[in-house]
Amino acid sequence: MRDEFVTGDYFSFFSLPKKLVVDTAALEKSFYALSRRLHPDRFASRSAAEQSAALSQSSRLNDAYRTLKDPIARTEYLLKLEGVEMEEQSKAATEAARASGEAKKQIVPVDLLEEAFELNMQLEEMRMARKMGDDDPQLRQDLLAAKSSFDAKMAATQAELETLWVRWDAAFDADDASAKASARDAMVALLNRRSYLRNLVRDVNDALEPA
Repeated sequence: MRDEFVTGDYFSFFSLPKKLVVDTAALEKSFYALSRRLHPDRFASRSAAEQSAALSQSSRLNDAYRTLKDPIARTEYLLKLEGVEMEEQSKAATEAARASGEAKKQIVPVDLLEEAFELNMQLEEMRMARKMGDDDPQLRQDLLAAKSSFDAKMAATQAELETLWVRWDAAFDADDASAKASARDAMVALLNRRSYLRNLVRDVNDALEPA
């Protein structure tokens, strides 16, 4: 492989350590520098194999940049490198759900069970009301209140995740396997919680859209 090409994971593309607090401005600068280095015009006189490799590297560079510039995608990717694949992102889980016709399995946080049950009841009432051409103002207010509660929980989850990013990076710098494992497991739980909350908010938004 020629010097122009980079091997390894997405972090390696940008010569970054596997840490979660990233200078996005520096990341963007590196991305544009690498994009110029891998531009197809630079390989126009090269062999077909090198041109093909450059195109492949350019595509991988774009994927790496999109992943690392987004903090949630970055976290999920690092967890994948650590051997953890989130259930919602699991390709196998997606294909299995599609094949069976069933909804993809979701991990329901224990503390949200009661609220989720109540919300599902309200959503079903809204669906039934719409079928009958009715619009219950009180039910709509209840759903808006539920959405506000879930939005607040999403914000709290985000704040907890940001704390864990710092914890992970400190454990990485200290090469502390135990602290890394603790931060990793906590991030998995929070990302599952975030995913579930996001889906609840989506369901409420769908229900509140005009018929």
